[in-house]
Amino acid sequence: MLQLGLAAVLLYVFWLLLSGIYTPFLLTMGALVSIAVVWLSHRMNVIDREGHPYHLGWSAASYWPWLIKEILKSALLVARVIVNPRGRPTPTLTRFRPRQKTVVGLVTHANSITLTPGTLSVEVGRDEIVVHAFTREGADGVHDSEMDHRVERFEGKG
Repeated sequence: MLQLGLAAVLLYVFWLLLSGIYTPFLLTMGALVSIAVVWLSHRMNVIDREGHPYHLGWSAASYWPWLIKEILKSALLVARVIVNPRGRPTPTLTRFRPRQKTVVGLVTHANSITLTPGTLSVEVGRDEIVVHAFTREGADGVHDSEMDHRVERFEGKG
């Protein structure tokens, strides 16, 4: 029940942020529609622990700022290779075994790799992730990386 209530509140807050119009009628309708959407989603059995991982909230609070910092650092490194007249991209395809065991952990790790400039998760499986990197150094950096360890802690295993 807590999960459904939290989903309704988050949906309503998201609607409030996007709406920008705060008349009593629209505030009431927004709340009613948020409740109706959550109720219908529950009836359709599409709200579950994996689809709405509220239990990862505190982990995300520490993971996301770190990921944003890594995205910015990687963007600067890629820009340096592109702008430097002697900089040569060395596209590399590599495979590695992730430490994550849950689907949420694997997807978070693969998406984090893709969000980081210069790397792209090409294929994701339970046993390995295939990554295309802009440089050989970027490809070497995905093996037993800090990101791998942080996502493992994020999913609650480390």
